[in-house]
Amino acid sequence: YISKMVPTSDKGRFYAFGRVFSGTVSSGQKVRILGPNYVPGKKEDLAEKAIQRTVLMMGRNVEPIENVPCGNICGLVGIDQFLVKTGTITTFKEAHNMRVMKFSVSPVVRVAVEPMHPSDLPKLVEGLKRLAKSDPMVQCIIEESGEHIVAGAGELHLEICLKDLEEDHACIPLKKTDPVVSYRESVAEESSIMCLSKSPNKHNRLYMKAAPMPDGLPEDIDKGTVNPKDDFKVRARYLADKYEWDATEARKIWCFGPEGTGPNLLVDVTKGVQYLNEIKDSVIAGFQWATKESVLCEENMRGVRFNIYDVTLHADAIHRGGGQIIPTARRCFYAAMLTAQPRVMEPVYLVEIQCPEAAIGGIYGVLNRRRGHVFEESQVAGTPMFIVKAYLPVNESFGFTADLRSNTAGQAFPQCVFDHWQILPGDPLDGKSRPHQIIMDTRKRKGLKDSLPDIDQYLDKL
Repeated sequence: YISKMVPTSDKGRFYAFGRVFSGTVSSGQKVRILGPNYVPGKKEDLAEKAIQRTVLMMGRNVEPIENVPCGNICGLVGIDQFLVKTGTITTFKEAHNMRVMKFSVSPVVRVAVEPMHPSDLPKLVEGLKRLAKSDPMVQCIIEESGEHIVAGAGELHLEICLKDLEEDHACIPLKKTDPVVSYRESVAEESSIMCLSKSPNKHNRLYMKAAPMPDGLPEDIDKGTVNPKDDFKVRARYLADKYEWDATEARKIWCFGPEGTGPNLLVDVTKGVQYLNEIKDSVIAGFQWATKESVLCEENMRGVRFNIYDVTLHADAIHRGGGQIIPTARRCFYAAMLTAQPRVMEPVYLVEIQCPEAAIGGIYGVLNRRRGHVFEESQVAGTPMFIVKAYLPVNESFGFTADLRSNTAGQAFPQCVFDHWQILPGDPLDGKSRPHQIIMDTRKRKGLKDSLPDIDQYLDKL
């Protein structure tokens, strides 16, 4: 099983680095390379190639070796073109591929990179590809605005990645923007009014409201305890028992979003509407679109439940096609979101800090300045060390490690893991609040209009 790719001294080539689980691997052996999407019996994500050499990694130098028996960790040469990050290598025809490694952290900190000289762009793209190969955690994305985004698990991780990118992979000077944190959008309470939206040809109307989900449900969806593939009766039972949903409504969950699996729900609470099933797909498409790029600053939504209350449709099928329904549904979702007291959610790190007793005061000082709060401190038995656990918002974590070390004379060691999302206090629609500032910055970065969306664009009158 290959867990990662290690860059070699030779430009742009990689050693595939992994562990032999059974049998022996030897130079010149012909093997099947199974990528992460391989399905046994199919031809996708499969390559047959000979291994050129097997090597042992000895610290900084490599030792060529004839063959490697099982249980050892080795590097393979000459198969790097066929693997992206991880994969399974086998000589056995019927072999299944191994489970892909899951990471306990999600990439939440992003920077945009661009080359100093525009003529170096192809080198940057090539470098990003290599970076994505060599580090299994990094995500490299190209935004619609044409920026190249590198997303990593934390500030330190990103710093190392960008240094690698600049020196090893792309070998060009880079311009980096400040790190950006991705936010989510949510609502605080149910919509104040029933939201109506008419289709472009004025023949179809949708009525709906948005409401926040009960606490804990978005986390359950993230973990997969509640997921779209469940049997709807089982899922309805679970929702009714644990979150006290109405059982009939819980059965009528149309879909999850964004991307069919995210923590937002579309629930049908209508009673006996004609032709409703015919527009179901169109409404779902509008829902996926709206949850992926929400109304405040085109970030994903989280923890919002939309209820469809009533739909009036045109009797003639031609007048209720996708082109009429999808934009209407999206406008209606946006209107419902704006009337339900929208909020901005920010990601929060769980920080674990090890320090001697004398340094604890300094830690509290740093955390309080950065909106963090400590929720547990414990002493390691038999040592003078304390372990402090705290929550720290990700957008406050830039420069946190340096700040912490300077305040505790280098005695504290922080460890950050992404933990959960929390609502940023303050109303984003109010011009002076903190979330308002964040939304404006995000909109500016994404090249959207400078003003907040006006509810009259989305809400129609009867």
